[in-house]
Amino acid sequence: MIELQNIFKYYTNGFLKTYVLQDLSLDIEEGEFVSVMGPSGAGKSTLLHILGMIDTPNEGEYVFFGEHVHKMNERRRTEMHREHIGFVFQSYHLIDDLTVYENLETPLLYKKIKGGERKSLVNDMLDRFQMVAKKDLFPSQLSGGQQQLVGIARALITKPKVILADEPTGNLNSKQSAEIMDLLSKLNEEEGTTIIQVTHSETNAEYGSRIIDLLDGRVVREGQEEVTAG
Repeated sequence: MIELQNIFKYYTNGFLKTYVLQDLSLDIEEGEFVSVMGPSGAGKSTLLHILGMIDTPNEGEYVFFGEHVHKMNERRRTEMHREHIGFVFQSYHLIDDLTVYENLETPLLYKKIKGGERKSLVNDMLDRFQMVAKKDLFPSQLSGGQQQLVGIARALITKPKVILADEPTGNLNSKQSAEIMDLLSKLNEEEGTTIIQVTHSETNAEYGSRIIDLLDGRVVREGQEEVTAG
């Protein structure tokens, strides 16, 4: 379903190249729950942004459901992202001047879903996340944990094929964290949604069927097997 081949991501300053991802290859099957771990600066978030078609590699190939993402123009990548991918950002990325209800409705507007169905889907999410009483509040009126819950609900509302989650429980307490991880696990098991999460939490990582460790932009371990250079 997802194939990355020999991905390089770097930034140039004069003649100097600073590598974020180096010769990274990765296959992810439909319906997998993959956890990506590694220290700060390992390239985890950059990998997630490339998978989510928010960023592009300098070199290498990315195939998503048989389509060559690395050959797409920006407009087509944006369409693919909106159609198939739900992204949970570590820093929420809510729209400040929209209410909770309107933030949840926005991705449905992009997909041109009709008014009655939009209302039903938004109300279902508000109910599922116990946010009915907060639907008319703005992000600035919510706690960090509440904003993260809205961000997660927004990622789920379009029922995407793939959910990419960057530290999805980083701003939640332990009870909320367990609830969100259980929800993601249920989506994966019952609906077959492919989930790729970046996490520092070993507890959260264990929800995945496979753990990938990154170091200095390279895969150094997958599951229980170390990846050797060569």
